[in-house]
Amino acid sequence: IDQLRPLVDAQNPLSTEVEVIYSHPLLQQIIDQLNLTDNEGLPLEPEALKKKLTVKIVGGTDVVRLSYKGKNSEKGAAVINQLMRLYIENQILSKKSEAAKAREFITNQLPQSEANVRQAEAALRQFKERNQVVSLTEEARSLVAVMADLDSQITTVQAQLEEANAQAAGLRNQVGLNPQQAIAISALSQSTSVQGVLQELQEVERQLAVGRNRYGKNHPVMIRLTKHQRSLRGHLQQQIDQILGSQSLAGTQIQITEGLLEVDELKQKLISDFIESEVKRRSLAEGLATLAKARIAYEQRVNVLPRLEQTQQQLEQRLQAARFTYETLLKNLNELKVAENQDTANARIIEPAIVPKKPLGDKKLKVLALGVMLGVTLATTAVLLLEMRDRSIKTLKEVKQLLRYPVLGVIPVFKHKKLSRRRDDLFFGGELPVTEQPHSMVSEVYRMIQANLKFLRSDHPLKVIVVTSSVSKEGKSTVSANLAAAMAQLGRRVLLIDSDMRHPSQHYIWQVMNVAGLSQVLIGEVPIELAICKAMENLDILTAGVMPPNPLALLDSKQMASLIQEFSTQYDFVIIDAPPLLLTADALCLSPMTDGLLLVARPGVLDFANANVAKQMLDSSGQTVLGLVANGVIQKDESIGYFYQSQEYFHYGSVRRLAQRQAQTKKTSNVSRR
Repeated sequence: IDQLRPLVDAQNPLSTEVEVIYSHPLLQQIIDQLNLTDNEGLPLEPEALKKKLTVKIVGGTDVVRLSYKGKNSEKGAAVINQLMRLYIENQILSKKSEAAKAREFITNQLPQSEANVRQAEAALRQFKERNQVVSLTEEARSLVAVMADLDSQITTVQAQLEEANAQAAGLRNQVGLNPQQAIAISALSQSTSVQGVLQELQEVERQLAVGRNRYGKNHPVMIRLTKHQRSLRGHLQQQIDQILGSQSLAGTQIQITEGLLEVDELKQKLISDFIESEVKRRSLAEGLATLAKARIAYEQRVNVLPRLEQTQQQLEQRLQAARFTYETLLKNLNELKVAENQDTANARIIEPAIVPKKPLGDKKLKVLALGVMLGVTLATTAVLLLEMRDRSIKTLKEVKQLLRYPVLGVIPVFKHKKLSRRRDDLFFGGELPVTEQPHSMVSEVYRMIQANLKFLRSDHPLKVIVVTSSVSKEGKSTVSANLAAAMAQLGRRVLLIDSDMRHPSQHYIWQVMNVAGLSQVLIGEVPIELAICKAMENLDILTAGVMPPNPLALLDSKQMASLIQEFSTQYDFVIIDAPPLLLTADALCLSPMTDGLLLVARPGVLDFANANVAKQMLDSSGQTVLGLVANGVIQKDESIGYFYQSQEYFHYGSVRRLAQRQAQTKKTSNVSRR
């Protein structure tokens, strides 16, 4: 909005402004404001005023010189000055109008873009909360250190446990008890009630032993002692059960005999050591199990980290793309607001027109002659210098000798030829000759290219190819579009993908929207079904979309590979329009995902140095180059007569078709009269 830009690189933006100055609406305003009339007093026609004006671009500058040829010098100066003032006023109004429309469009897009940012932020936040993620890198480093420490602790505890097992086994053999018995006897030996009953029982049993030698079995003393013995044994068992229950040993199958309760000091010491060893052994075993369980949990977390990291990267890329789009829209909106409120134009009046003191026509012939001589001299010198410095490839033969790839097609450059004043013109140029002029020679060349691609591999037909060139302006996008159209006209379902995210062009060629495209599909922002648009019957287009911060990261990804695999099953043929080889690495990354690469070369644009570098890159990277398409070949530079014969053949066919249509039209007219 704040500067003049050409639509194409070879065009001077000042040429457009010259045509604006010559435009009839602007000239009509001058006529109305200055009341300009012709010799008969009638209002002057814009075309007549245009003939009196001369608007020239001063060579090597951004200055435009206006002059007026007429008999009235004062009127001429007034026309020029008023024309420039009006032109600047219209330019300011035009800038404001364009800025207002652009601002309105961006204002409508901002809420959705902001919603996309909020949605991406929410998705990333929910992912981190759900998976307890703070910093995966720091967490991975911490987990590795923790697992190493756990391994060290497990090794130490295992060694201690083996030592405790050996010690406990030795003490068990010495005491002849299992751990439960040892714990029970230790508890009972420390109970005064049990020991008291046990001593009393031992005394009764001693008296019974003496009485058996003195009295008979049925003697009252023996009967009393026997009853007292049974009573003491029952009481002893009650005391044992009571103590074992209080020691959490109730229900344990432990056989306690009177002999086991008779423990001397040495055995009591061995039992205590055995119990202490058993407690230590069990504690080490439980600690080892806890450490092993913790290590398993940490190991499971470590194993899931790569998947979490991949998901987080995808969510962060989606958030980054959404923020970039939103910030770009916001920045453009602020710039548009400033531009809408500015009253400055792209042009300014350097010097107003003045009334000349004497006529300038006397020097016209001298200036013209001098200009012709100087022009011829400069042109000759320029041609010689350009020929000396020009290192570009000129002919098809040089292209084939330098690149050494099989030539699948030669697309010539032909001028626009008219056969009549009707619209039935024979047109060999344009961006889509396959659809605009299906019977032309260029259209047949594209059909020949698709036929050559079809027969390249008879055992394994091609499904997906990458179309690229060495440098820009060689016509690889035009070749991609027409080749896709030629295949679609033959009934094959074709998908054309524009992967040149930095300088996309397919949406210009096919006149479709580029709001949603490949970049949004790869980051998951837009479904595939919404991004693909229909260009013609059997031909779908996936435009490049909004330019991401790093296009190569999206193209060289698993998502792109799976997307190509999915398209190869849904379509008969997929053509990927990729950026030039020497400008980006996109084509080299995309080619291994496809069946091969189709190289476009244009004589006059491609030079020897760039061709050699491109050839070396393709050979060193091991790319599968299917063939070469020579585009824009100039027939006068070629020694073969193929182009002349083809031109005559298709010219004759076009004339015959035109005659047939005229005859049919005439016949229809005669029938109508009848």
